Amino acid sequence: MKGFLLITSAICFSATLIYADLTIGQNYQISATDVNGNALSTADGHLTTVVLCSKANIDKARLAGDRSPDFCLGNSAYRMITVISFETKHSAPMRAVIKSVIRHRLDSEGRNLQTRYDQLKITRDARRDVFAVADFDSTITKQLGAEPAAVLFRVFVFGKNGELIKEWSDVPTAEDLAATLKKD
Repeated sequence: MKGFLLITSAICFSATLIYADLTIGQNYQISATDVNGNALSTADGHLTTVVLCSKANIDKARLAGDRSPDFCLGNSAYRMITVISFETKHSAPMRAVIKSVIRHRLDSEGRNLQTRYDQLKITRDARRDVFAVADFDSTITKQLGAEPAAVLFRVFVFGKNGELIKEWSDVPTAEDLAATLKKD
């Protein structure tokens, strides 16, 4: 699901900062606003896959999205959010430019995802299911137990109340991801 995996946004947080590795079975309420202005949370009733990556690992994020199981597509019970972690600081004007570029790329990814929706006869605008957050100040990255780095890449699956179900430090197989998402 290439559409799920492009960059960024203004960030709005309401969770307590977490600076250590996350623990399977613990609840984490991590909230953000994506580049389209959508309020998102790991504890808002969805099974949420969060892909945390640096700009250098966008291709891995796309691959993770492509491996999302068909039963998740267009299904309001599931959501995937890509969080792009920036290592360097950006000025307000540069952040605005980056967000604009990201929205443009998300539109393109939404069109790509729409072909998968059409094949599955999902009568929904795929672009509405594409979420990306730009973590310009590392707040989300730290809440997810990581530090910004050029090689950063992690995939998390959170249950409906924010319970961490599974975490990977590389792209999970399609089978592993599907099995994890079916458990909850």
